Amino acid sequence: MRNPALVEEMKTYKGRDEVPQDFDAFWDGEIDKVSVLQDYQLEERDFHIPNVKCYELTFKGTRDGLVYARVVLPKSEEKVPVIFHFHGYMGRCWDWTDMLAFTVAGYGVVSMDVRGQSGYSQDGLRSPLGNTVKGQIIRGAVEGKEQLFYKDVYLDIYQLIEIVASLPQVNDKQLASYGASQGGALALVAAGLNPRIKRTVAIYPFLSDFRRVLEIGNTSEAYDELFRYFKFHDPFHETEEQIMETLGYIDVKNLAHRIKGEVRMITGLDDDVCYPITQFAIYNRLTCEKSYRLMPEYAHEAMNVHVNDQVYNWLCGSEIPFTYVGR
Repeated sequence: MRNPALVEEMKTYKGRDEVPQDFDAFWDGEIDKVSVLQDYQLEERDFHIPNVKCYELTFKGTRDGLVYARVVLPKSEEKVPVIFHFHGYMGRCWDWTDMLAFTVAGYGVVSMDVRGQSGYSQDGLRSPLGNTVKGQIIRGAVEGKEQLFYKDVYLDIYQLIEIVASLPQVNDKQLASYGASQGGALALVAAGLNPRIKRTVAIYPFLSDFRRVLEIGNTSEAYDELFRYFKFHDPFHETEEQIMETLGYIDVKNLAHRIKGEVRMITGLDDDVCYPITQFAIYNRLTCEKSYRLMPEYAHEAMNVHVNDQVYNWLCGSEIPFTYVGR
C-alpha cells in the first residue's frame, strides 16, 4: 500500500536506537578471533553437467558449529567472480539448479545453510543436530552480546567468505552478496563484516530496528519470538532496555556504516513481515554507493515480475530488457 506519510518518513528514518558505543570494537574483536583461515573440506560432486564444477563445502564454525555450503563454479582458465547467496528465515540453501543460471554469465555461486535452520549446518554446542528454530533472534540476548545466536551466524559468514576467497579458482576482488528477507539481512552483514564484498543486493531485509518492530506490534511469524519473550517472560518489560541494547549488536542497521561496496535494495511497501520503515533504517545509514526500488503493491512475497531479471542485471552486469505495458 502506498502510504505517502510513511514514504516521506522513510526518506530520512534511521531507526529508533543508536549504534552501541563499542559496536565496532566488539565486531572487530570477534573477527580477530576467527581471522585464521579455518580447515575446510571441499568435495566435488559429479552431476554430469558440462562446463561447471559443483562442490560441497564444510567447515567448523564458532561454538563447534558445522557450516555447510554449496559451491558452483564455471569451468574457466581464469579466476571467476563469485556471488554469495543467503536464504530466508527457517529455510535452507539454494538447490543446485537455482545456482546454475549465474554460471552462464561466468559467475560462481556459493549458497550457505544457516546453522540450526532447515539445512545441513549444525549449531554445535547449543544443539549438535537438527532444526532449532524458532527463537533464534532472542537466543542469547538475556545472557549477553557474546552469547547471541546470530553473532555466530554472522561469524560463519565472515569465515565462509575468507575460505572461498582463498580458493585458486576464485577472483577475490570480485565478490558479491545477495538474498531476500533473512537472506537480504545476511547479504548486508557479509558486506559489513568483510570488505571483500564489493556489491550487495538485498530484497526486503530482516533483522533491523528491533525497537520499532516492538512498537508496530506483532503481525508476523518471523518476529513472533521477540513478542513471546516479553509476553511470557517479561510482561512488564522490565528487561526491555537490556534486551534492546544487546540485540543492537546484531541489528543490521547498525552494520550499515561499515559497508564500503555498492548496495541495491528492493522493498515492497505492503510488507507486514519486514516493515518497510525498518528496511530504510538500514538504507539511510549506508554511506556507500546505493540505490533502491519500491514496489507499492507487493508484500513479503515472491517478486517474480521483472525482479529476478533486475537482480541478475545488478549482479552480473547484464542488460536483460524489461517489457512494460504499452511497449
